[in-house]
This record gives sequence, C-alpha cells and structure tokens, in this order.
Amino acid sequence: MNISIGDGGALAGAPLGKPTAYPERYDPTLLYPIARAVERELLGSRSPLPFSGVDLWTAYELSWLDGSGRPQIAIGKFRVPADSPAIVESKSLKLYLGSLAQESITNAGELGRRIAGDLRRACGAPVDIELVPPSRFAALPVAELPGESIDTLEVSVAAPAPDAAVLRAGTAIAEESLRSALFRCKCPVTGQPDFGDVLIRYRGPRIDRASLLRYVVSFRTHAAFHESCVERIFLDIKQRCAPERLTVYARFTRRGGIDINPFRSDFEAAPSDVRTPRQ
Repeated sequence: MNISIGDGGALAGAPLGKPTAYPERYDPTLLYPIARAVERELLGSRSPLPFSGVDLWTAYELSWLDGSGRPQIAIGKFRVPADSPAIVESKSLKLYLGSLAQESITNAGELGRRIAGDLRRACGAPVDIELVPPSRFAALPVAELPGESIDTLEVSVAAPAPDAAVLRAGTAIAEESLRSALFRCKCPVTGQPDFGDVLIRYRGPRIDRASLLRYVVSFRTHAAFHESCVERIFLDIKQRCAPERLTVYARFTRRGGIDINPFRSDFEAAPSDVRTPRQ
C-alpha cells in the first residue's frame, strides 16, 4: 500500500482540486490512499483508539459493461472500518469507479470482488461491498437520523472555528439521542462546502443542548475531511462532557456522486445504512 505524504502533505499527489482527465479504461492505481494517522495526530487521538466504527460510502454513479457489451448500473455501498490504516481520497474513488464504465465484466459478483480487492489494498483492511441493482433502488430506505432535533434552539455563533470550550454539561445523568441538520464544513483542498446531518447519542452528564448546537454550527468554515470532523466531535464531547458512552454519526450530502457517512462509538455497532431525506 502506497500512502503518500510527501513534501506537500498527505494530498500532494492526489487529484483533488486539480484538472483531471477522466479515464476510459479500468485503472486501480487511480485510488489515492491517505493515512488516517496524519489527521488523528493533529486531533491528539491516541492508540488504542477511544472509539470503533466505520465509514459508510455510497456511490451512485457506478456503471460497467456485461459480457455482451451492454451497460449495467448499480449503487455501490462500501463499509470501510475506522481502524483501517488509510482512507481513500473521494475524487480518486470517483475516477477509479469511472474507469470501470468501459470495462467488460461478466456479472455484478465479479465486479464486487474486484472493487473489494482494490479498496482493501488501498485502505489496508477488508472493505465490505454491496452492489444494489436497479430493481432495488426504489426500496432503499430513507429516514431522518434518530433522536430529537436541536435545530430550533436560539443560539448565536460567535466562534470563527470549532471551540470545544463552548460545550457545557450538568450533573444530572441523561441518556438521549440528539441530532442536527445544520452541520457544515469545508473541503480542506478545494474550499467547497460540505453539508451533513449529525447524531450525538450518549449516556452521562446531561449536555446543555444550546451549547451543543453552538458547537456543531461552529464548524461552518472549518476545513477538514468528513471523517476528521466526526472524530473531532467525538473527542471534544468526550473530553468536555465526560459521557459514560458516546456515539457520533454524520451523514453528508453527496459530492461527485458519492456520499460519505462516518460512524464512531465507544459502545454500539454501526447502524444499517439508511439515507436521510436530503441524501
């Protein structure tokens, strides 16, 4: 596995933010790994990780040719474990999946095995693959994240960047699921905005909801990848509010035909992959 850091940082050789030719032939070398350790060191996360989890990727623009040369389509669902050494840069995944468009592949099973093998080599860990056929598109579930929305609370946002110091917790013990659809951050390379719904589920000292919403929306101009944002939220809440158990889960709207949905928890397994209404 080639995880390039280089003089220009982890993305020195990545296609993100650069003019790119779209390939017409299958090319697994297009996948560009980024070491998770780089961002985690910046966040102060230690080994072993204080959470487990998975990144749920959905690829809506997946096409290839069957044995007779007829185009086929599917929605790809990829589950990348949070303890994999690397993630794959999203534009490189788009280019890689696009390179399959003119590839003759006997059936979806063969395609799934090929994609799983290529992603395993890029991420350094097994990646679960599901290819959803067109006959099942209409049946794919859609639902809001569970929990109570905090988005109607009246808060002012003064912090120009995420600030864990705004988080407050009392002494009474609570067990609740809270969600917000107001999350926004920015791509650290292109500056494009990324929008997502965030779920915080915890048991422990009751978190002041206004302070939590103020913290969530303070990410509006923060430049970081989705995975890093979710891990920062987890670590900040854990440090400032000291919950006994904690889950942070975000579902982002798609860019380039792909959505990314990181899940981190210290007590529960990842949920089934259900889209939110705006996804």
